[in-house]
Amino acid sequence: MKALIIPPVSQPSDSKSRRSYWCSVFPAASFLFLIIFAVYAFIAPDYKEKLSRWEIADTFQNFKFSDCKNRCRPPGSESLPEGIVSKTSNFQMRPLWGFPKNEDNSSINLLAVAVGIKQRDLVNKMVKKFLSSNFSVMLFHYDGIVDEWRDFEWNDRVIHVSARNQTKWWFAKRFLHPDIVAACNYIFLWDEDLGVENLNPKRYVSIVKSEGLHISQPALDYKSLVHQQITVRASKSGVHRRTYKPGLCDANSTAPPCTGWVEMMAPVFSRAAWRCVWYMIQVFY
Repeated sequence: MKALIIPPVSQPSDSKSRRSYWCSVFPAASFLFLIIFAVYAFIAPDYKEKLSRWEIADTFQNFKFSDCKNRCRPPGSESLPEGIVSKTSNFQMRPLWGFPKNEDNSSINLLAVAVGIKQRDLVNKMVKKFLSSNFSVMLFHYDGIVDEWRDFEWNDRVIHVSARNQTKWWFAKRFLHPDIVAACNYIFLWDEDLGVENLNPKRYVSIVKSEGLHISQPALDYKSLVHQQITVRASKSGVHRRTYKPGLCDANSTAPPCTGWVEMMAPVFSRAAWRCVWYMIQVFY
């Protein structure tokens, strides 16, 4: 194996030649140093400024992200670890031990009804129909009577809230906060005296969903007690948004009772609409 030998750089041996050598090298080295110094003097401040800007921008972005994360979190949860915060709830019954049989809440809707014991037969039909359609059911007992409902087999499958002499809007304001019903696609906030013989809750939900309706009500049978013509079922269409009446309602009508009318006895709200409506319900209701 042959070694690579690099011969040393030779320098002039006599003193005169060495002086001449250094005199020729020093100006070139000085000139190169001046060029480097000039480049650094002009470029370095700009680079430092840019670097400073990048650092400030990065710090600002991190601050904005952190501030947004804190502002988007529920009040009072800022100091909690992010993974432990649960923003919403649902109305699913849970056993004292173990887990519920059905953990899928994606299709659950809510029926909430203000009830009195005198209307128990109508309420029984209503509750049975909605429970069979995978609804959660909440009963607001405005007469304070709860125990007498235990005769019905579904009694333990619904949520009971009791307060004497209160309206359904009073109950809704206090027990149906938007964050509590956030797991529900639609909220049916109904009176107790409605017949449901011809109602298919699943079919109704599919219609309002396909039509993009955020506030609606089931149409009434023409044999029912009708207060406004717009609420009567139209035989030739699945959905109607206006009614026509000579001298009162025509195609140019833009206000109730010709259009934009939903009776408060059987309103149905989407999740998004309820978040808006809940804030409009006054505390004194």
